[in-house]
Amino acid sequence: MDQRRIEALGRKCLTFLTAALLVTSCGKKKESLPIEETEEIAIVEPEDTFEFGFNLNDYIVKRDTVRSGDSFGVIMERNKLGYPKIFQIAEGAKSSFDITKLQIGKPYTLLCSKDTLQEPKCFIYQPNKEEYVVVNFQDSIHAYTNRKPVTYVEKEVAGVITSSISETLEDLGISPRLTFKLADDIYAWTIDFRRLQKGDRFKVIYTDKYIDDSIYAGIADVKAAFFEHNGEPFYAFEYETDSIKGLSDYFNEEANNLRRAFLKAPVEYKRISSRYNLRRRIALYGNKIRPHKGTDFAADIGTPIRATANGTVIKSAYTRGNGNYVKIKHNATYSTQYLHMKKQNVKVGQFVKQGDVIGWVGMTGNTSGPHVCYRFWKNGVQVDPFRQKLPAAEPIADSLKTSYLAFIQPLKEQLDRIPFKEVPAEEDVLFENSDENLISQAH
Repeated sequence: MDQRRIEALGRKCLTFLTAALLVTSCGKKKESLPIEETEEIAIVEPEDTFEFGFNLNDYIVKRDTVRSGDSFGVIMERNKLGYPKIFQIAEGAKSSFDITKLQIGKPYTLLCSKDTLQEPKCFIYQPNKEEYVVVNFQDSIHAYTNRKPVTYVEKEVAGVITSSISETLEDLGISPRLTFKLADDIYAWTIDFRRLQKGDRFKVIYTDKYIDDSIYAGIADVKAAFFEHNGEPFYAFEYETDSIKGLSDYFNEEANNLRRAFLKAPVEYKRISSRYNLRRRIALYGNKIRPHKGTDFAADIGTPIRATANGTVIKSAYTRGNGNYVKIKHNATYSTQYLHMKKQNVKVGQFVKQGDVIGWVGMTGNTSGPHVCYRFWKNGVQVDPFRQKLPAAEPIADSLKTSYLAFIQPLKEQLDRIPFKEVPAEEDVLFENSDENLISQAH
């Protein structure tokens, strides 16, 4: 048999064998898996998770906080990024964000490649709950600052005092920040919260603040309040008196200002660390009497210090004891002084209005911690401002009174509709709070 006939016969045999195998396999498939029993397999894609404007499913996400000794470079090296790339990123981002400003304890997030290398592609730093800084170096290098979405939710609360305002609010599950707002911002000059009576009652309309609709960020504002102290009612309504500067204040139902001509405090403080005390003894000096003629408000370095009343700056200087300080003459009777500033923001001869920032909290001069020592003069003598019967602030302007009364009408009706959770009637008892710093604890 010649070669051509052998090859042709081989091809015919191979074709026949292939066809036989196909028929057999098709028969088996039909026999073992009937069409009506075939199941479809659904492929479920993971849901997208977005944060900071990125789909986190596209990355390996690493979260941490800035540790002692950390810098941007240290963090990047710890995550296996080389120095040349780190330097390139730092140079590319410096016009938008100073990477040397990372603070210990602040959170950051690294978005890394979704492979075995897990190379960092984006660095996100959160200096506070609302803001975040993105340093993106996936393609080109760019940095920018953004804010998380904030939601405000209006709420109502009513309560009856049984011991103290802070304990009553705590029992109701309300942030202690509300104690500070009521005691120091709204009723500071009309109600002494250290001498409340059992049975005193209150109602508040306020707004809670949420970040990303889920992270509670505290009480943002108090819109209206009612306090019944010793049988006397005190209404309070927040109203914007200067839309250009965004200034607002609290007035009663007759448009009278609830505060005095002076602010209660010159700074948003954490606590009163030392009060006016002419008989103060200090262990460091052998328990000798060292009079303290000021009120110390402890606050973080850099916290704005505000003028407590309108006036003219008569001193803006530095001494070894006072550090950087400012003194303001308000009128022929009153002057105030603000000590231990990080830096002053006013000059001698400058007129300032109540609430203007005149400097920032620091630790200059003779001080062991960041605070502002607030000193108060009446007729040339240093006195305790908390014990002075200071003049009332001006009532709302006549030009705004009609619009104000119309503005508060629905708020007053809303307040009046809020029910009290009554407590069993008992003999009225006056509660003296032994802790002088009750109100400051709310900060």
